[in-house]
Amino acid sequence: MVAADAAKTRAAALEEAADAEAAVAHPKKKGATLAARDTATADEEPTSRPALFLAEYETPDDLVHAAEQVRDAGYEKWDCHTPYPVHGLDQAMGLSETKIGFISFVCGMVGLVSAVLMIQYMNNWDYPIIIGGKPPGSFPSMVPIMFELTVLLTGFGTLFGLLHLARLPMHHHPIFESDRFEAATDDRFFISIETQDPKFDLKKTRALLEKTHPSHLELVEEEIA
Repeated sequence: MVAADAAKTRAAALEEAADAEAAVAHPKKKGATLAARDTATADEEPTSRPALFLAEYETPDDLVHAAEQVRDAGYEKWDCHTPYPVHGLDQAMGLSETKIGFISFVCGMVGLVSAVLMIQYMNNWDYPIIIGGKPPGSFPSMVPIMFELTVLLTGFGTLFGLLHLARLPMHHHPIFESDRFEAATDDRFFISIETQDPKFDLKKTRALLEKTHPSHLELVEEEIA
């Protein structure tokens, strides 16, 4: 029995010695294996990235109070999403007066002046025609054309000005990756802060939105093309 135990002990010692020799002969084998594994992991590119924080509120008053805090924090690339217009939300967001009225007025004046100049040029210089002793380019005959061009350019200016200010058409936005955002057309109110904002920080922005007591807060990610 003693001889058998001694033989087992000697065999174990020989195995340990062989392992030690192998480690000395190939010291980088294990390290190379781990390095190769880390390299393979690093080569795998991420398929998505953070796009925005989306905070959900149940009442318009909660949304207005939250918008005031986000405004005071100095964020720029953020927006509010509601199922209907909310009174006082523009002031809470710190938005300036809309430029649509100015754009429409300028386009209307361009249409009016263009009509007058066009009629005067055609009737007085390009191809004057005197009918029944009436002077060319009389004002009553100019009114319909002046009205039509004024309305036409006002309409086009309003349409394209609105599309430009609203950054439309926008065929896709990361916010639609959130399933909960569907309620924005029903009975929920949302604030979104985009990661492209200069002040955006994952921890600080989350902490700010959490202080507004939203009913739900999530980080929406978008797929990397």
